[in-house]
Amino acid sequence: MSKSTVEQIRQRFDNDVERFSNLETGQSATMDAPLCLELIAKAAAVATPSAQSVLDIGCGAGNFTLRLLKERPGLDCTLLDLSRPMLDRAEGRVRAATAGKVTTVQADIREADLADGSFDIILAAAVLHHLRTEAEWRATYKRLFDLLRPGGAVWVFDMVDHAIPAVRVAMTARYGQYLADFKGEAYRDTVFAYVEQEDTPVPLAFQLAVLGEVGFAQVDVLHKNGPFAAFGAVKA
Repeated sequence: MSKSTVEQIRQRFDNDVERFSNLETGQSATMDAPLCLELIAKAAAVATPSAQSVLDIGCGAGNFTLRLLKERPGLDCTLLDLSRPMLDRAEGRVRAATAGKVTTVQADIREADLADGSFDIILAAAVLHHLRTEAEWRATYKRLFDLLRPGGAVWVFDMVDHAIPAVRVAMTARYGQYLADFKGEAYRDTVFAYVEQEDTPVPLAFQLAVLGEVGFAQVDVLHKNGPFAAFGAVKA
């Protein structure tokens, strides 16, 4: 099966704004979304206590930036997403929550016109799994490293794969049970269908290694549950 194109992914998210606009539930199709929302906000706040700016990649409706602003009010916020309806929703919500400057960028992070050394914090929630090849993963993490100021940090919450086939099967089944318990078997099948069509997650261990390879001085894991993980890295 050929995976969805960037344009096809954009179109789906254009039509799914409401589902991503609940700060309490976050992205409910992901396991432990509210917990990881809190953990990433807390980690970003303490790891970069003098932060003045945040870049939210694949910002959706802005939940992660909004949660971070509770910890670090007044940040300048740059919101980046493929979807204009998502950006419009995020912009309105974030402007109401910060006295800082709010900028929106409709783009793919691989092509966005952003200056190196411009940000103290980068957030990437449920977005990087759309990368397709190991080369793209390495190039994208290097791009995020370059966009950060010294002492800045990137924080990721995403679906991850497992390198051991039997573990992959077990964790996929566990996720399927979570989805079925949440909204029924039809919902589980719908989520699995778009994961198969759109997503190409890679193992957490690979991503942690790449973060070190591209230059991050400190790498840490905040949480992992089945095929979802929250983690980050700090630039020296």
